[in-house]
Amino acid sequence: MNALAATSRNFKQAAKLLGLDSKLEKSLLIPFREIKVECTIPKDDGTLASYVGFRVQHDNARGPMKGGIRYHHEVDPDEVNALAQLMTWKTAVANIPYGGAKGGIGCSPGDLSISELERLTRVFTQKIHDLIGIHTDVPAPDMGTNSQTMAWILDEYSKFHGYSPAVVTGKPVDLGGSLGRDAATGRGVLFATEALLAEHGKSIAGQRFVIQGFGNVGSWAAQLINEAGGKVIAISDVTGAVKNVNGLDIAQLVKHSAENRGIKGFNGGDAIDPNSLLTEECDVLIPAALGGVINKDNANDIKAKYIIEAANHPSDPEADEILSKKGVLVLPDILANSGGVTVSYFEWVQNIQGFMWDEEKVNAELRTYMTRAFGNVKEMCRSHNCDLRMGAFTLGVNRVARATVLRGWEA
Repeated sequence: MNALAATSRNFKQAAKLLGLDSKLEKSLLIPFREIKVECTIPKDDGTLASYVGFRVQHDNARGPMKGGIRYHHEVDPDEVNALAQLMTWKTAVANIPYGGAKGGIGCSPGDLSISELERLTRVFTQKIHDLIGIHTDVPAPDMGTNSQTMAWILDEYSKFHGYSPAVVTGKPVDLGGSLGRDAATGRGVLFATEALLAEHGKSIAGQRFVIQGFGNVGSWAAQLINEAGGKVIAISDVTGAVKNVNGLDIAQLVKHSAENRGIKGFNGGDAIDPNSLLTEECDVLIPAALGGVINKDNANDIKAKYIIEAANHPSDPEADEILSKKGVLVLPDILANSGGVTVSYFEWVQNIQGFMWDEEKVNAELRTYMTRAFGNVKEMCRSHNCDLRMGAFTLGVNRVARATVLRGWEA
């Protein structure tokens, strides 16, 4: 099931549990605005190349729209739409004053030089500068983009609107980025996992973890879980997978991965088939890579007791049903990986105030937000007698619906 179908299905189920008016339900599902622009740039060899850029602005009932910009050859409008919608519910679950958006350019960033990427980013910004803004829509990095991309967007936007650091988040610290932003999603995963385990009288220490994905989120989650006393026994990335039942040396693995562009060849454990990683024996499984990896074909074989969704939409709804019958607890993505957008919000706040926080304050505030969001989701689970995913969706959808009605949506 693709991301859009799965997200819409979860939304409709939540709307049903909440007893939403059908007209309101339809209005919440339809994006506020969809933007499609052509970006033509001169390549380094003098030839012209054209790329298609998208920005889907889903909902702004609770505040400016917020969401990443991805550079990927498979950026398609359906997926961008689903992720924009997911951002709307995610920001509402985290209870930060944002709506949802998502964007991207259909390109292969690995095939473009730095100067070509800069030209592409600047042309894209020129095409959408009057549709984004500090109080309108605040982009952030995503797959294939980074703090440098945000620096270019900030610079190009500022040419039209004056210096506006709050127009993007995930910027370099030298341009008003927040301390702690780099580790934020992984740290949020740690805090969410702590909250879930505490509910069951357990802590991170002594639990066995398996992590799929060793990018920004997976590597930070692994390091922080390791520091908290958790035992990370298997990890995979696009190059391969490695396992050590006594626990991997995460510091060495991070070093090896940086030097060799991946974890393949790491000698601190045994190489295993990456496809078998999700079904390894463990206490906590953290999918932190691609969407749709847990599906009806492999859900029966999963041996973990808890799944923490650090990636966007890693589990299909069909897999949810199988896991639920097996008694596996799934902490949904719109709660588990909301640490990134929460610290993006802190960055935006710091930019607007022109007053920067130290890292301890950022991390302490993040812990407060993640723990409170988990408590709010549990409350919805009790009220509606549902699982954690529906608890999170009913919480997010209910907050957006209330804001929409209070603003007078029929006017």
